[in-house]
Amino acid sequence: MTNIINDIRNIGIIAHIDAGKTTTTERVLFYTGASYKMGNVDDGNTVTDFDPEESERGITIYSAAITTKWKDKTINVIDTPGHVDFTAEVERSLRVLDGAVVVFSAVEGVQAQSETVWRQADKYKVPRICFINKMDRIGAEFERTLNQIRDRLHGNPVPVTIPIGEGSHDPGKFTAIIDLLIMQAVYFKQESMGKEYEYGPIPDDLLDSANEYRTRLIDCVIERDDAVLTTYLETGEISQEDLIRLVRMATLNGEIQPTYAGSALSCIGVQPVIDGVVHFLPSPLDLPPVVGFNPKKPEKEEIRKTSLDDPFCALIFKIVAEPSADFYFVRVYSGQLKTGDRVLNPRTGKREVVSQLWRVQADQRQKIEADSCGAGDI
Repeated sequence: MTNIINDIRNIGIIAHIDAGKTTTTERVLFYTGASYKMGNVDDGNTVTDFDPEESERGITIYSAAITTKWKDKTINVIDTPGHVDFTAEVERSLRVLDGAVVVFSAVEGVQAQSETVWRQADKYKVPRICFINKMDRIGAEFERTLNQIRDRLHGNPVPVTIPIGEGSHDPGKFTAIIDLLIMQAVYFKQESMGKEYEYGPIPDDLLDSANEYRTRLIDCVIERDDAVLTTYLETGEISQEDLIRLVRMATLNGEIQPTYAGSALSCIGVQPVIDGVVHFLPSPLDLPPVVGFNPKKPEKEEIRKTSLDDPFCALIFKIVAEPSADFYFVRVYSGQLKTGDRVLNPRTGKREVVSQLWRVQADQRQKIEADSCGAGDI
């Protein structure tokens, strides 16, 4: 069961309005197989913006949860609103998430709501990776956006992918990315809407820049392991496995934010972001135990580890009232929640009966076959 918990990623996708957050979410769901068709915000047919008011306005109003798989990992994705009027929805979601993908527009850079969601993530100590989106647009600048994240958000964005071309002068110039972990160019095939891609050598005119960015990435993390540092100083080489491991350690400690370049609308650069979620964002086991008060013994604090063996502990972060019954979104921190359980509601002092358990897929629901939900899951 420990392996199962270790394979869970609970992430939120957060951003300023119109940075491309919902479009990025749509691409993630399509590439991971959670949806068979890409939705479009302008067409009002996205998976996560299913409320009629969201479809009509083309914005996210309510946080939406969906579960998908990528490389044997279970990813619980919560798409959150970007508009400042609905920031409470973002905060409720960040409260229960383990990691976040922060989306920025390469044209507008860091915006007002970008600062708000970043502060909220800081408040709950949520490790995050960054996706600099809209690299295909006129006026897009990768390095300028990196500098704004450093200066305005006091972050430490460290590129893991960089653009081949960007839209400062030519909107068709951005065609691919360079993956600094493997030092290869990645070309996404438009006829498959980016689902298929191929690797190739880095263009000669970008090789020096790519080497500089890779050196910067290595320098940020290499001192975390003396043996790897010694080998690197002697040979100038570091294995991909060691580099991923050290970047993960620095990310979990909040020291860096691995950063990716791409264009969700043009279907370029999204799959590496999903890889980043798997490689660098925490599983529930990477987080410290939760601390709180036992309603029966409120005089002292208790801890609950992410374990099926600890007593049941969970937090409801959203309630949807329906004609038949209330529908609760719950993050389980320890123990198990089973159909038929009577769990204590510490606010009322009464026990609530769990009549059914469902896996939420935006506006669709799938009954959980095992009739139980374990520690670390949503």
